Amino acid sequence: MAYVAEPPHSGAAAEDAEPDAYEVARAIALRSLDAAPRSRHQLGERLARKGVDPEVAERVLDRFTEVGLLDDAAYARMLVSSRRASRGLAPRALALELRRAGIADEIAAATLTALEDGPGETDEELAARLVRKRLRSMRGLDHEVALRRLVGMLARKGYSPALAARVAREILRSEGGTGHDVNED
Repeated sequence: MAYVAEPPHSGAAAEDAEPDAYEVARAIALRSLDAAPRSRHQLGERLARKGVDPEVAERVLDRFTEVGLLDDAAYARMLVSSRRASRGLAPRALALELRRAGIADEIAAATLTALEDGPGETDEELAARLVRKRLRSMRGLDHEVALRRLVGMLARKGYSPALAARVAREILRSEGGTGHDVNED
């Protein structure tokens, strides 16, 4: 005959009831925010992946927003500032990053407008800095190859084709190209 263990009558195991869904969701959200800042949308997706009931997740998200732990406008400013400084992204690429993070269009537009109106490098200055930095590793390349690579690099970072081509040409011309004569207009 098999022995069937009865639930304990004392101790933590006897007192543990089913965990409260709200507290579980809250703990998941706090751990997630402790690891890295997140938008409301990103945190909601994380809770959904963890199997949190949508109504419970919404309550947690509302409470976190209410007490200031979630602030999409602040998150958007931080993301734009960080990506601009670390990767040199143009507003077009930054808008895509904000959309991926689930930031509302109005918040994204306001954040990008503040970026354009605020102090700091203009898109052209930032593009020129990126080209100069990349150009150091391109010495000896054919002019057309270097130009194509520089324009492509700027395009991937969200700069318009016209700005990318103009900045790359100007810098190649002013810095003597890539070790070859630069006779391009």
